[in-house]
Amino acid sequence: MSSARALFEDKATVRKIAILARLELDDPTLELLGRQLGDILGYVDQLNAVDTSGVEPTVFAGETTRFRPDDLRIRLAPGASLDNAPDHSSGAFRVPKVI
Repeated sequence: MSSARALFEDKATVRKIAILARLELDDPTLELLGRQLGDILGYVDQLNAVDTSGVEPTVFAGETTRFRPDDLRIRLAPGASLDNAPDHSSGAFRVPKVI
């Protein structure tokens, strides 16, 4: 876990990440962010200690993926969705022009 924290002890590394994320951070925030990133990687690094020797790799989290049928379902009667619209005409919502 200390190797993950050591990665972010250097302020230059944390500053570079902040620049890539387009964040403007002062020095105390950079130090805090460095500690937090190190802690996060430390937690992720703990996964390496888990014994997965008897676990078969899977593509999905569950046994299978259950997809719903891709059917057309009309949930509202035509025009019913327009009943509560503040402004509509010709069966369509009217919205302010955005330029």
